[in-house]
Amino acid sequence: MHEEQLDNHPVHCPYCSMPFDLLVDVSQGSHETWEDCPYCCAPIQLRVEVSPFTGELSSLVLGRDDEVL
Repeated sequence: MHEEQLDNHPVHCPYCSMPFDLLVDVSQGSHETWEDCPYCCAPIQLRVEVSPFTGELSSLVLGRDDEVL
């Protein structure tokens, strides 16, 4: 992983609503993963969509663990 491929995005936890910065690795392409909230430790689903043409983040969706993304 290269630091220039990490995008910093301000988001809010879908559980506690606390804001935090999320680092997204766009070098993996589009993918789904999990990240724990740094405040309430709840598991957050992430759906990362990366443009195949530009290699840039095109969409980032956060959801609770009981939601289907």
